[in-house]
Amino acid sequence: MKFVFFGGKGGVGKTTVSSAYGLKCARAGLDTLVVSTDPAHSTSDVFDQQFGDDPAPVEGHENLWAMEIDPDEEVQRHMQEIKRAMSDQVSPAVVNAIDRQIELAHKTPGAHEAALFDRFVDVMRDSEEYDRVVFDTSPTGGTLRLLGLPEFLGDWIDRLLDKRAKSIELFEKAAVGEHEARRRAEDDPIIRRLEERKETFEFAGRVLREEAAFYLVLNPDELSIRETGRAIEELTEYDLDVEGLVVNKVTPEPDDDEGGRGARYLRERCRTERDRIDEIRSAFDEPVVATIEERVQEVKGSLLAEVAAELAVEVEAPPAASESAK
Repeated sequence: MKFVFFGGKGGVGKTTVSSAYGLKCARAGLDTLVVSTDPAHSTSDVFDQQFGDDPAPVEGHENLWAMEIDPDEEVQRHMQEIKRAMSDQVSPAVVNAIDRQIELAHKTPGAHEAALFDRFVDVMRDSEEYDRVVFDTSPTGGTLRLLGLPEFLGDWIDRLLDKRAKSIELFEKAAVGEHEARRRAEDDPIIRRLEERKETFEFAGRVLREEAAFYLVLNPDELSIRETGRAIEELTEYDLDVEGLVVNKVTPEPDDDEGGRGARYLRERCRTERDRIDEIRSAFDEPVVATIEERVQEVKGSLLAEVAAELAVEVEAPPAASESAK
C-alpha cells in the first residue's frame, strides 16, 4: 500500500514507530515521505531537524522526506478560505454575520479534524513523486473522526446539493423560465463548491479503503489495550482494516545475575507486561508485527535504525515503472 498510517492513543510512541518505518522504507529504496498530523510534533526531535508544512529532505538519509502539519495554522487557513469563498457568493450585507458564524464554528470540537482533512487530502493528491507516504496520525479519537468524514459529509453534501438545485429551479422558473433556470443552476457557485467538496470526500474515502494500510501502536497496559480494541471496532465500522499491532515501550528484562530492589521491580513488571502481550495476541485477530523495548535515551540516530529493524512490516521494492517515470 502506498499510504501507511500509524495510530493509537497519545503517548504510545506513534512518532517513533512511524519515523522508524519511514527510515526502513527509505533504506529499501523507496522514496518515502513521513507526515506528522499529531499536535505534539516530535518528528523534528526524532531527526534532529526542524520541519514545516512543506516536505523537506531528511538530512543524512537518502530517499527520505518529512513534513509537519500544524493543526492551529490549518484551522486559520481553513477559516480564511471559507470566508473568501462565501464573500464571493453572498451580498456584502451578510458578510460580517457569516464571518462571525465561521469563527464560532472553528472554535467548536472537531474543527481541527475538519481543517486537517483538507490538508490531509492535499498531501495524498500531491504524492505522485513518492513511493510511500507514512502518516504519524493524531491520537485515536481525532484520527477516527478525521477518517469518518468522507462517508458522513458525502451523504450530507448530497442532500445539500439536491435542496440547492431544487431551490434554484423553482426560483428561476418563476423569474425567467425553465431554460434559464437550468443554465443558472449549472453556473451556481454554491452548487459548484458543494460538488467539489463531495468529490474530495469521495476521493479520500476511495484512497483510504483501496490504497492505505493501518497499524495501531499500543503499550503493554490495560488502558492502551482497551483503547486499541475501541479503535479497531470503529475503524471496522468505516470498512478500514487494521493490518497489524505494534507493542511499544516494553520493559527490558534484567540480567539473571542482577539482584536488589530495582531488579526485583523490573522482573515483576516484565512478568506483568508479558501477560499483557499474551492478552494482546489472544484478544485481537490482528497480528503483532513488533514488540519494541523501551530505550533509556530518546530514539533517534542509530537507535531509530534499531527500531526500524524490529518492525516486521513488509517493505516492497519500488516498481520499475515508477523509477523510469521519475
